[in-house]
Amino acid sequence: MERVLIGLIKPGTNVRICGFVYNLRRTKKRDFLIVQDHTGKIQVLIEHEENPEVSRVVKALTNGSTIQVFGKALENNFVKMGGIEIIPTHIKVETIAKPIPINSESSQEMLMDYRWINLRDPKVAIIFKAQTVLEASMREYWINSGFWEMHSPKLMETASESGSELFSLPYFKEKTAYLAQSPQLYKQMAMAAGYPGVFEIGPVFRANPSFTSRHDTEFTSVDAEIAWIDSHEDVMNYEELWIQHMFKRLKEQLGTEIEALYGITLDEVKVPFPRITFEQAKAMAKRHNYDSMKENDFEPDEEKLIGNIIKQETGSDFVFVTEFPVSARPFYHMRFEDKPHLTKSYDLFYKGIEITTGAQREHHPEILRKQILEKQKTENDKKLMESLQNYLQFFDYGMPPHGGFGFGLTRVLMKIFNLQNVRQATYLYRGPKRLTP
Repeated sequence: MERVLIGLIKPGTNVRICGFVYNLRRTKKRDFLIVQDHTGKIQVLIEHEENPEVSRVVKALTNGSTIQVFGKALENNFVKMGGIEIIPTHIKVETIAKPIPINSESSQEMLMDYRWINLRDPKVAIIFKAQTVLEASMREYWINSGFWEMHSPKLMETASESGSELFSLPYFKEKTAYLAQSPQLYKQMAMAAGYPGVFEIGPVFRANPSFTSRHDTEFTSVDAEIAWIDSHEDVMNYEELWIQHMFKRLKEQLGTEIEALYGITLDEVKVPFPRITFEQAKAMAKRHNYDSMKENDFEPDEEKLIGNIIKQETGSDFVFVTEFPVSARPFYHMRFEDKPHLTKSYDLFYKGIEITTGAQREHHPEILRKQILEKQKTENDKKLMESLQNYLQFFDYGMPPHGGFGFGLTRVLMKIFNLQNVRQATYLYRGPKRLTP
């Protein structure tokens, strides 16, 4: 008999279900066994006198044990789980579980120690169902836009962003390789190859010894690069429509389930998103008595404040903050001709947290070399120009105007579900003190 998913069972049918024992309640005359798979839970009723063999098998079960149940599904309006219960003919035991070491009161560290058990929780599992829907809709929009998917290398000879956050490792004899912090350099290489637009969903690595709720040392980065743009406004226009499409698909496919589990209603994402300059955002925070310690960037509480103000004033969970100062941006961000101290760049905040950095890139090789020399001097990195020689070749044989963005998937999931930490929105978290499981 073929397996039937619990969420698809119809009364009056013979079934075979496979799943975990969620709970077992024994009485003198009968057992109430709750079985769970990824689609839901169902009650299995075992009468001791009518089925002593099955009752004997059930007696040995523990929560978390894996079993197959064969029987008939009957309608029972007194059963809360869909009004259906199964009367078994026999039960096959696959594995007997040890006592489950975690529960809803367990610490975050304990939940991470036993992450595979924690992932069985429907409220945790739906996070990764949502991730699947979001990634599928990202690709759908990109492909419909004529973009091509790329897979960039994660072993590099030099830094892809900043040398201060590199993981290094031995690479054969007398050579050192570095784990990629970003696919940025290779996205730009695709522009030099004449590709119309590229995207990548893949791992990146940052040797950042941070223990905040928003940082990790390995995470999934979502990146896109677009050829033949006129300004960073083109990148923002594209991204907001891309996000609108993602949230539309999420609401269509999982909105009801998310509301049932979390009490969260997914609102329609309206475009265009509000846009304010970096200078305007700083002034906004200052008017609300926020005294920032960062002159060329935002503190986490400052981002949250700006997001709340924009939400109150416009109703939007999103806001583009544009025109960051040169000192806060990488060397490859294009600068304004009439405002050379500012870059044609932006951050996108969602519910008070930065989820995207984007920009128009500098595509003129002579200007790019000049900007690298400036960064080399200001950051006291004497080898920056030398380390970027391979990258600079991409620009010497023809490069179209282009721009793109990097999008933080786990931060978005964290905010969709109102979670407290990216750890909860990451399948297996990696941080300065965690390399297991």
